[in-house]
Amino acid sequence: MNRCKSIVVGGALWVVAAGASPALAQTTWRNYSCGDGSQFIVGFFQYDKRAHMQIDGKAVTLDKRLWLSGSRYSGRGVTLTIAKAGARLKHGKRPVTACEGID
Repeated sequence: MNRCKSIVVGGALWVVAAGASPALAQTTWRNYSCGDGSQFIVGFFQYDKRAHMQIDGKAVTLDKRLWLSGSRYSGRGVTLTIAKAGARLKHGKRPVTACEGID
């Protein structure tokens, strides 16, 4: 009976892992560090135009806005601008700060 249970549990885990891997492959995560000392992580999903950010321990979803050069995302008092030269973050009433990607 134990062998049967382990086969069923192993098969279930394999199905879950196989189903989750395509979703993970379609996600891009970027870590940033800013000049004022703040750090955040941003997730971009293949079929979602929004940016999903974690900053100050809180999750924030930023909608994509029209921008001439680069990409601009904003929502709930946070504005993130990403260009070839780097990123800029405006968070709450804090001044705009320059950010760079962390590898």
